[in-house]
Amino acid sequence: MSRATGVPVRWRLPALAAAAGALLAGLYAGLLLLGTPVPTPPVAVEKVHGPLMVLGFVGTLIALERAVALGARWALLAPTCSGLGGLVLVATGPTLAGKTLLMAASVVLLGIYRALWRRQPTAALLAQAVGAFAWYAATLLWLAGYQVAEIVPWLTVFVVATIAGERLELAHVALSHPHAERWFLTATAALLASATAATLWPATGAHLFGAGLLAVTAWLAVFDVARHTVRARALPRYIAVGLLAGYGWLAVAGVLWAGAGPASNGPRYDAAVHAVFLGFVMSMIFVHAPVILPAVLRRPLPYHRLLYAPLVVLHTSLLVRVGPGDAGGMEQMWRWAGVVNVAAVLGFAGCAVTLSLQHRPPARTAPTVVPAPSSGQQSVAADVS
Repeated sequence: MSRATGVPVRWRLPALAAAAGALLAGLYAGLLLLGTPVPTPPVAVEKVHGPLMVLGFVGTLIALERAVALGARWALLAPTCSGLGGLVLVATGPTLAGKTLLMAASVVLLGIYRALWRRQPTAALLAQAVGAFAWYAATLLWLAGYQVAEIVPWLTVFVVATIAGERLELAHVALSHPHAERWFLTATAALLASATAATLWPATGAHLFGAGLLAVTAWLAVFDVARHTVRARALPRYIAVGLLAGYGWLAVAGVLWAGAGPASNGPRYDAAVHAVFLGFVMSMIFVHAPVILPAVLRRPLPYHRLLYAPLVVLHTSLLVRVGPGDAGGMEQMWRWAGVVNVAAVLGFAGCAVTLSLQHRPPARTAPTVVPAPSSGQQSVAADVS
């Protein structure tokens, strides 16, 4: 990981701590939205639940990983701004300062992708840059007065395009179809165009957005190497199981938007949003943590079968939340399933910390020279091990 030498580990810790703070605050806000009997904080953090989770937490992790991949110290401005933006939202609510910091993070992230593009221009990197642009568009609209529910399509494009771009980088190892990359770019362009339509013409644009989401999901389902590595063992199989389950939830969200159109509140909104950001995004984080954390912190997170427990709890509780809870109108079951969603995320964090601290490094051997991975592949390289 020679490219990471320009960003000392100690410089990465504040951004990672801010991401953890945004996660905890976002989960607490989720409990408030579920109506659970927890103390009410002085600041209405439930109003910024979505931005805290998507930008303060996930955005900071992605920006930090990209900064480490670039190896330039200025790139740490991206996760620093998003981490600080999340903390400001926790302290003050949806104020100008917090929104501006989050938008500044997206601008720096675009600069990171520009620098990476100069090294090696690829379709996968272009898709990730589309994700960074979607982050910028979401915060710009939020600053302009749009409600969080109205910018959800852009937040979705941010996470979906970023993750899909990383999956394309790995898929190149196994891609055999001559037009697979062209179809990927077409699906990504459709997703970006449909998010624009959802903002300009919400009534019809939401249907188009769902179709765009389904197009990206279809590409992932057909070409992702997870279809093959799911038959492997240990970490590759664990990653593949989480990926395929996440793609299933992404398809659910696409069907809900494409079939039923826009929703800014209520059960259908809850189902679509959490299918994306819990079923898809959290699943991606769970299964890639054993690869991402060593790349970012140089601290191993060894695979253990225990990691399946929070993954299964996450997907099972989300199925109850979306099925009997949202679709069946069983409010009490919806509430308890939501609480178990939170417990699954915290349980995974506990498992990850415990496994990392208990890891004993092997005895030192003669050093070997390992070629540096490409800009985005260190986060997924273990999939094919």
